[in-house]
Amino acid sequence: MAFTYSWLKERSLNPEFHKYEENNITNFKGTNIIGKLKGREKGPSILLNGHLDTVNICEGWVKEPLKGTVEGNKLYGLGALDMKSGCTALLLALEAFKNTVKDFKGEIIYSFVSDEEGPYGLGTNAIIEDGLVNHVDAVIVTEPSSGFCAIDFPCICLGARGGYNYTVKFKGTAAHAANPEMGNSAILDCAKVMLELKKSEMIEDPKLGKGSICIIESGGGGQACSVADMAFFTVFRHVVRGEDKYYVEKELYEAVKRANIKSQVEMKFRDGPSSESEGFEPYIVDESNPYMDKMVNSIERICDKKPQISYFSSIGDFNYFGSRLNVPTFVFGPHGHNYHTADEYVEIDTVVKTAHVIYEFLVNTLMID
Repeated sequence: MAFTYSWLKERSLNPEFHKYEENNITNFKGTNIIGKLKGREKGPSILLNGHLDTVNICEGWVKEPLKGTVEGNKLYGLGALDMKSGCTALLLALEAFKNTVKDFKGEIIYSFVSDEEGPYGLGTNAIIEDGLVNHVDAVIVTEPSSGFCAIDFPCICLGARGGYNYTVKFKGTAAHAANPEMGNSAILDCAKVMLELKKSEMIEDPKLGKGSICIIESGGGGQACSVADMAFFTVFRHVVRGEDKYYVEKELYEAVKRANIKSQVEMKFRDGPSSESEGFEPYIVDESNPYMDKMVNSIERICDKKPQISYFSSIGDFNYFGSRLNVPTFVFGPHGHNYHTADEYVEIDTVVKTAHVIYEFLVNTLMID
C-alpha cells in the first residue's frame, strides 16, 4: 500500500488512503487506496479495481516467493498472477492516460484494496458501504481472467457464480460404546446427510453453468467410549442465478429428509460484517451492454483478435460490484499459472497488453466527441 500510494503520488494521480475497521466479526483494521481523475465535462464514471493482498505462502515453492524472478516471458512470485500484475496494468494505464489525454468527459475512479483474499472482501466491501463508488457506471477488475479460466489470452469474463458458507450441526443421543444401539450417533447421521446433500439437483444457468456443493470441514464426537451426541459439517456452496439463501436452506433440509435421521438438525449461515456481505451473489453482464462493445473493440485493437468470453466459476470482489452496485462489471487480466499454489507466475507480455487495453478503453469511452 505504501509503495503504490507513493508511486501514484509521484505522478500526481491524486491517491488517498482509505482507512476502515470491521468490528463485528474480525476486528480487522484495513487500508485501501482510492483516487480520481476528473474530466471537464459530464460523462461516464469508470471504476478500475484491483487487490494488493495475496494468499499465504504455501509449501512447494522452488522459486523465491517474495522475490520477482524473471525467466524469459515469465515473472515468478507470490501474487504475480493473482493479482499484482493486474494492479500493475492499472497503474500503467492510469499514468499513460494522464500523460496523453488533456481533456475528457466523466471520471476515472481507481481503488487498490486490501483483504480480497479474506473471507469477506473487506476492502471492497468498505468502499461500497462508505459510499465511495456507488455512483459508477461500469467497473473493470483486472483479475487474471485468462489465467483463472485457463483460456488463451485475451479472455474477458462477463460474470461469476456466487457463494455462501454455512454449517450444519447435529444433536444425537449419547450411549456407551459397548451398546451403540441404545444411542443415536450424530456422526452417522451427519455422514448420511452429507451423502444425500451431494446428490442434490442444482439449477443449470445458461451462462454460469451449475453451482457446486463442497464440504470443507466436518467433525464431532463426545466422551471417550461413547456414542457421539454432537457432530457438524461446513459447506461452501457456489450458486448461480435462481439459487439464493432460501434455495440453499431448502436444499439442505430436503437432504435431511431423504437421509431419514433421528438427530436434531440446525443450519446456520456464516455471519458477515453486514447483511450485504454475508455471501456473494452471482451476476452476469448482458453482451448487448454498450460498454461491452467498447471493451471488445479495445481488446481487438490491441491484441488483433476478438477475446474469448467466459464466466468465473468462483467468487471475488467483482461479485460485490456486479450484484450490489448492479453495474456492468468486466473481469479482464493477464495469463499465467499456479495461482494460490507454488511457483505462481504471470506471462509478462499479457500484462503489457492488459495495460494497453485498459488505456484504449478509457480513451474510447471518455474522449470528448
